[in-house]
Amino acid sequence: MFYVVKRLIVLMSTLVIVSFAVFLIPYLTPGDPVRKILRARVGDLDVDPAALENLRHQYGLDRPLLVQYWDWLSSALRGDLGLSYTSRSPVIEMIGHGLAVTAVLAVASLLLALLVALPLGALAAVKRGKPTDTAITTVTQGFVAIPEYWLAPVLILVLAMQFGLLPSAGWQGPQSMVLPCITLALRPMSYFTQVARASMIEVLESPHITAARARGLAFGTTMLRHGVRNSLLPVITLFSVWLAGLLGGSVVVEVIFSIPGMGRLLYESVVNNDVPALQAGIVSLVGLAVLITTLTDLVYACINPTVRTAHVSA
Repeated sequence: MFYVVKRLIVLMSTLVIVSFAVFLIPYLTPGDPVRKILRARVGDLDVDPAALENLRHQYGLDRPLLVQYWDWLSSALRGDLGLSYTSRSPVIEMIGHGLAVTAVLAVASLLLALLVALPLGALAAVKRGKPTDTAITTVTQGFVAIPEYWLAPVLILVLAMQFGLLPSAGWQGPQSMVLPCITLALRPMSYFTQVARASMIEVLESPHITAARARGLAFGTTMLRHGVRNSLLPVITLFSVWLAGLLGGSVVVEVIFSIPGMGRLLYESVVNNDVPALQAGIVSLVGLAVLITTLTDLVYACINPTVRTAHVSA
């Protein structure tokens, strides 16, 4: 219980600090926040000072900073994230749609990476030190060096434009998910493969695997019943870390493939000086990332009690 309370306190503290830092975005960047609102709406035009003051009063920007933050945070907790400066749409609707798209893209990409990495990792572990192991390790480690901003255009040129097999952009159905999922899956697949290989080697050398083989259990059955299952925990932990990262780290891929997710929303918010959408997007992504990490730690602590003991003793 102490470990759970400690993690929840860390979660809440992180969210408060991040929310305050995000709230300060209009004040930490050069320029008057009121002029940024006007620039987002109608461009950088000369405006009468009286009109500027009226707009400043309308948005409550003439009040003390902490009062503004408290009002903004209270509204956000009630689900009121304000209106977009550019589209005048409710920001919460924009965030909800963007998060749904990005979540589908991130989960699909990581599941694809996992489906490829687990068999490769298991094969490399079984063939440890042999040419198969060397080939798998070399190729997957090479994937880490391939950036998404290079791979995405190559996939579009070859698979979409040259052969016409898949859509080059958009978000209309399962076919339009293939190229962005491949782009996002390549790098985590490499890490999953290496972690699965190392974990599988450790499991295969454990006493209970030796005992199972001594009882006459077939090698394939031993691998499926004991090896793969027991080696999944570190891979699942890494899966959650990558999921938290992809929720906010798919900006380049979403922009290249014209996917209406959170990455593209944040990019357009920066370009258009849409501060409410930018603030809400950053807080939402950081909050989800921290929440996923916290839940992962709690689940891991439930599975492995030594984690709880170590934190309590610390």
